[in-house]
Amino acid sequence: MESIKIGNLTLRVPIIQGGMGVGISLSGLAAAVANEGGVGVISSAGLGLLYKNFSHNYLKDSIYGLKEEIRKARAKSNGIIGINVMVAMSNFADMVKTAIQEKADIIFSGAGLPLNLPSFLKKDSVTKLVPIVSSARAANIICVKWQTEYGYLPDAIVVEGPKAGGHLGYKENQINDDNYRLEKIIPEVVAVANSYKEQKEIPVFAAGGIYTGEDISRFIELGAKGVQMGTRFVTTTECDASDAFKQSYIDSKEQDIEIIKSPVGMPGRAIGNEFVHEAKEGNTRPDKCLCHCIKTCDIKKSPYCIIKALYNAFIGNLKDGYAFCGANAYRCKKITSVKELINSLRQEYDNYQAKKAAAKVAKA
Repeated sequence: MESIKIGNLTLRVPIIQGGMGVGISLSGLAAAVANEGGVGVISSAGLGLLYKNFSHNYLKDSIYGLKEEIRKARAKSNGIIGINVMVAMSNFADMVKTAIQEKADIIFSGAGLPLNLPSFLKKDSVTKLVPIVSSARAANIICVKWQTEYGYLPDAIVVEGPKAGGHLGYKENQINDDNYRLEKIIPEVVAVANSYKEQKEIPVFAAGGIYTGEDISRFIELGAKGVQMGTRFVTTTECDASDAFKQSYIDSKEQDIEIIKSPVGMPGRAIGNEFVHEAKEGNTRPDKCLCHCIKTCDIKKSPYCIIKALYNAFIGNLKDGYAFCGANAYRCKKITSVKELINSLRQEYDNYQAKKAAAKVAKA
């Protein structure tokens, strides 16, 4: 694997670790990935619950928690640390401002179009801005809006396909439609990025269902400069989730992974369990809003409290929550270290390249 750049930042391996909340990717996992030359990403989702003893005010606790996680990551690593901030979060602006103030290297933002993200930058800001999109149309809308309104273009673009974990930027009937395959969308987004090449180099990263070094190679061949991976990093020793959360991946079978309805208003991919079944039956409706974490959540119509369900899963209480996951989560069968995982991906990548070269020689 070749090193690549996002602005003036150099990734020794072309891998971004996906931001996974609530609590799945914090400073522990982010620092470990950054130390191996990738981009380690802290999820800002739900930090107000993880740090609820600071002030017992969700918004204040979220700001404090993000500052603490960035500080912890910096103490463990000199590598590239990013923050994932979902547009759908009610404290989106707080988390973006905090990440910029704390000089996080990159902000990754999806779950909606982050149309005003550059408005938070100051003259001396060093934080790079990377939108997460699910189509060339969305990428173009963001580029046009940012350039017109703020004279700014994305520092990179992450393209999440329908095999991703967590919330998906697709309608349910699009998820298994070949017209929305990541392999089709990547070249289209690369074409959008390349249309701005004279003004700025915008590397594109493929995400969603990427599992092996061979997968990384295939998407680079399609024009991506690298990949974002979330699921593979869950079953690592450094992942911040509970052992029970990690074990749910290891124990899962392909048929256990399903598309669920989320209070966020988007379909999501998760490992089905009793809680998911009860939610479908209408038995998990919340009686009050815990902290109004999501802009679009209506407590009167919500099938369950999503932040509570994800927090429960994070701490290992899968009776009252569930684990988001990518389409290939069932393939995770052991706990490994981040270093071992990235070395394995490198080896798979090199082996695939060597096979391709040998086949080319044999054909000649």
